[in-house]
Amino acid sequence: MRSQGMIKAAIIDLDGTMLDTVPDFELALNGMRAEFSLAPITEAIIEPMVGKGSEKLIRDVLALDYDAARIDAVFDEAMAAYQRHYLAINGQRSRLYPDVIEGLQAFKALGLRLACVTNKPIAFTTPLLAQKELAPHFEIVYGGDSLAKKKPDPLPLLQVCSDFDLAPSQVVAIGDSSNDAEAARAAGCFVLTVPYGYNHGKPVQTINSDGIVGSLLEAAKWISDHNTTSN
Repeated sequence: MRSQGMIKAAIIDLDGTMLDTVPDFELALNGMRAEFSLAPITEAIIEPMVGKGSEKLIRDVLALDYDAARIDAVFDEAMAAYQRHYLAINGQRSRLYPDVIEGLQAFKALGLRLACVTNKPIAFTTPLLAQKELAPHFEIVYGGDSLAKKKPDPLPLLQVCSDFDLAPSQVVAIGDSSNDAEAARAAGCFVLTVPYGYNHGKPVQTINSDGIVGSLLEAAKWISDHNTTSN
């Protein structure tokens, strides 16, 4: 863990970090699968697939039943069906994790600037943040299709650093998966991980991060302690 310099901003992931959205994914994906006369799948099957963007999610879900050639043939139709179903139910069954609002408030009390960076398409992200009353906390929001590349590429995090006119070493990324950590490490940001999300089916302890925090509120305490020792 680097100790030099105060943290002045946080970049926070959405799915698996602020919101448990797998129940929404289940509705939307099974709506899509029904249009192809495919059997419904469970949250347990879906959860390890979440986090790498909609394109990979749809391909992984179709791969449960189809070979590569068939997936390519139906991909556009499947993606359109998924997006239609997701927009219809977006946020209906998703739930805030404990201490998310309190954590965001604590970040603001520390004087941090906040951005939300997710691999979720921006058309899903913006209304979901508004519905869950998270939107007012963030100056910047980038979805998986907002920029040329998505996490684990560092581009979205570097863009936020540029937007805030901060060095990456003054910024912490907070997420639930290796995507977040790999992007943060490549960008030169600090990274904290939460243990309750969707790390592609792997233990959060396998992630190379600066610390595992039980909630966003605990993350705020970690940042406060770091900044106190960096003064």
